[in-house]
Amino acid sequence: LFEPADGSTRMISDGESRNGGLEWSQDGRHLAFQSTRRNGRSNDVWVMDIEAGSEARLVLESPDGSWWGPSEFSPDGDTLLIQQYVSVNDSRIHLLDLDSGELTRIAGSEREPSRNLAGGFSEDGEGIYLLTDRGSEFARLAYQAIDASAEPQILSDSIDWSVSTAEKSPDGTSAAVVTNEGGVSKLYRLDLRRDELSPIDGLPVGLINSLSFSPDGEQLGLVINSPQSPSDVYALDWDSGELTRWTTSEVGGLDAEEFAVPELIDYPTFDEVDGEARRIPAFVYRPQGEGPHPVVIQIHGGPESQSRPGFSSTYPMWMDRLGVAVIRPNVRGSAGYGKSFLKLDNGFNREDSVRDIGALLDWIDTQPDLDSDRVAVYGGSYGGYMVLASAVHYSDRLKAAVNVVGISNFVTFLENTQDYRRDLRRVEYGDERDPEMREHLEEISPLNNVEQIEVPMFVIQGNNDPRVPVTEADQIVEALREQGSPVWYMNALNEGHGFRRKENRDLSSEAIVLF
Repeated sequence: LFEPADGSTRMISDGESRNGGLEWSQDGRHLAFQSTRRNGRSNDVWVMDIEAGSEARLVLESPDGSWWGPSEFSPDGDTLLIQQYVSVNDSRIHLLDLDSGELTRIAGSEREPSRNLAGGFSEDGEGIYLLTDRGSEFARLAYQAIDASAEPQILSDSIDWSVSTAEKSPDGTSAAVVTNEGGVSKLYRLDLRRDELSPIDGLPVGLINSLSFSPDGEQLGLVINSPQSPSDVYALDWDSGELTRWTTSEVGGLDAEEFAVPELIDYPTFDEVDGEARRIPAFVYRPQGEGPHPVVIQIHGGPESQSRPGFSSTYPMWMDRLGVAVIRPNVRGSAGYGKSFLKLDNGFNREDSVRDIGALLDWIDTQPDLDSDRVAVYGGSYGGYMVLASAVHYSDRLKAAVNVVGISNFVTFLENTQDYRRDLRRVEYGDERDPEMREHLEEISPLNNVEQIEVPMFVIQGNNDPRVPVTEADQIVEALREQGSPVWYMNALNEGHGFRRKENRDLSSEAIVLF
């Protein structure tokens, strides 16, 4: 807790558990948060009375292994909006009465799973705003009365893409709505009186977030991140649509206008949809010059993440120092393209996403400005697994592979990842306690197919990683070295899931370019 008056601080968590999801009551007296302090495993909800200086009290004991967290206090402070996250395809919303402890589910169900993300209470406290893909491929903005039997009123039905965020104006008559359209953010004005959406044009191409209206509602503050600019603050005149840039972020003295803007392409893969080859989207960064350019395929993690055209300090450096083109595919299982696409890699279909990388290698072979004889793969976390799996299946088509905090064996990963997230990962990857699934996970794990890896490998790991334990890196490095394969290993003893300290980030960046 920070006191602005005198600059003093004091720790109000226990210093041992994982704490997050902070939500203040509107009067600023109570703080709700998620914590594993009860047993180090369960994601429970706690509330602390800051003014009274009392200890936090447990208000919701997580009834299962899924993720539970606070979303917002009701206007009167008596009720807490609760988000339950089971998987990327199954999330539910509850109301918690803080006096009685009664928990009421108002959106989502186990019987008919759907994605439901809480936005917040209406001003009168009689309803909530939420994002839901119930009855749709995409997450739509909706309003729902506080009643488990009430049907959500869809507010963004005219857009066939997912809504990523929304912010209501202070007078409650309109809202700013951001959608994810093929990875690019688009901004809309929603008239809440007429339920009408209209696009707001003239914004830089990139990612939009952190919406906030001025108190009088005349301006909308927002942050835009683009391939040529780190996150910068803008103000939008809500009536005229005139955009004013407030900040220009630091890019180390470089000319950001020279940073490449990626091209959005799609390529055919191995299976069909409605009689035609399924298309996989990808962002392609091309360096200057005719080529043919060597290629780095950068595979995102998650696995339900999405490669999007935001700012990167890494890709311009690779393109400048190495002359490479960078391709960022959104293989099946990626978010942003509907829930059916999202489910295509689940369980026994895991390696279908790896086959999408094989199809990308085929596409590269058709591009005259790309050199299919000089291709590297790079990825972190689940993307690290994809790097290892690509090396298993396509070593004869690759020249190098960089695996950052990646999964080398799904069974050992699920057994050793931190307790607070194990059940969430089992929903995505499969339950290793089931004999049939365990056999499948062992069969597809790169560690058990290491003899097929015939490409130089660079493994990068944080020694204190709670998500993908250091043992995942240790065991693949040991196996590669035992068979005489060329492998570099960088293990930062003071890092977790990915490098955060500048000295480590700088050193790893240099080592990757050298490799």
